Amino acid sequence: MSQRSPWLEHGGALGGLRVLDISRILSGPFCTMALADLGADVIKVEDPRNGDDTRGWGPPFQGEDAAYFLGVNRNKRGIAVDLKDPECAELVRNLARTADVVVENFRPGTAERLGLGYEQVSADNPGVVYASISGYGQTGPYSAQPGYDAIAQALSGIMSVTGEPDRPPVRIGVSGADLAAGMWAAIGLLAALRERERTGRGQWVDVSLLDGQIAWLTYVAAGYFASGEVPERYGAAHPSIVPYQAFPAADRQIMVAAGNDGLWRRFAETVGLAHLVDEPRFAGNSDRVRNRDALVPLIEEALSARTAEEWTARLSEAGVPAGPINNVEQALQHPQVIARDMVTEVEHTEAGTVRAVGSPVKLSASPPQVRTAPPRHGEHTADILGALGAGEDQMARMRERGVVR
Repeated sequence: MSQRSPWLEHGGALGGLRVLDISRILSGPFCTMALADLGADVIKVEDPRNGDDTRGWGPPFQGEDAAYFLGVNRNKRGIAVDLKDPECAELVRNLARTADVVVENFRPGTAERLGLGYEQVSADNPGVVYASISGYGQTGPYSAQPGYDAIAQALSGIMSVTGEPDRPPVRIGVSGADLAAGMWAAIGLLAALRERERTGRGQWVDVSLLDGQIAWLTYVAAGYFASGEVPERYGAAHPSIVPYQAFPAADRQIMVAAGNDGLWRRFAETVGLAHLVDEPRFAGNSDRVRNRDALVPLIEEALSARTAEEWTARLSEAGVPAGPINNVEQALQHPQVIARDMVTEVEHTEAGTVRAVGSPVKLSASPPQVRTAPPRHGEHTADILGALGAGEDQMARMRERGVVR
């Protein structure tokens, strides 16, 4: 089992765990940020020239870095070294020898060419738990293809069921394939760490963007398997439940989720459609699904009489799940979001106060914490490489060659 980090001990559920993060963009950094929030010591490795690509993905910027980068790299220490330089690569391999976890999201084969593939790292550190996130996984006919979020959403069928029925498919509004892969990788890493406690051995966690999106199909795939019917797009509606969709109120849209016949009854009584409750076309959910096109206009007409906030209050009082469709600003200002600490802030030496979304994981004894801002480019290079044995003369030579920052 690898040596525990002597450099930076945190509280938290993963305190004392060292994570070497050689990933970039979104899927890997999102995974390692989740681990860092839970107390792991995450060391992020970046190129010394431009750093993680997302540092430049703006506007908007805060200080020198794009908001995109700041959104997924908090609670990490950062080094900037050229992994293609033999001297730098050896220093990072030394760092990998002491890591509990390594995370990479290169195209398959790239980490191996850098001397940082799973087999190479585990030969020196058999207890390492190593995660590779790629577009298509480490095996299969597409494994060598580059992976992109939008392509995974397209190939997986997720886009085919997203959007309005009479319009072309659309990608979901966030990079769901990247984010899901990061979450699946975090789950796999935690499972592998638990296994290591029993056996002392690490293992390779292989996660792909496409696999993660296929897993998200869940009940949509189950419906296809059961019926042979190819799922369609329903916009904000649900293919199997009615009414379960967005409706226009007097001022903006409201989402209603009447997920069973009891909720349908309370909903209809609240919005002035009680006379429809026992009508055979709408009595049971399967009836309402079959007669969706007749029922939806009646609901739209009823809801147009009041504002979304008024209907939300009335329906909530009746026990019917409902809520206005917020924009991002409204969502981040919602009192429940604030009460759950889902908006947080941290001080950055260049950017000032940086606000970010908090961790959704609430642990009673060892809750996640936002401790530090995302690292400046190469902020901890000297400290971390110095602890590995790189002296001042060696650091000066590497800086002169432009392979460290």
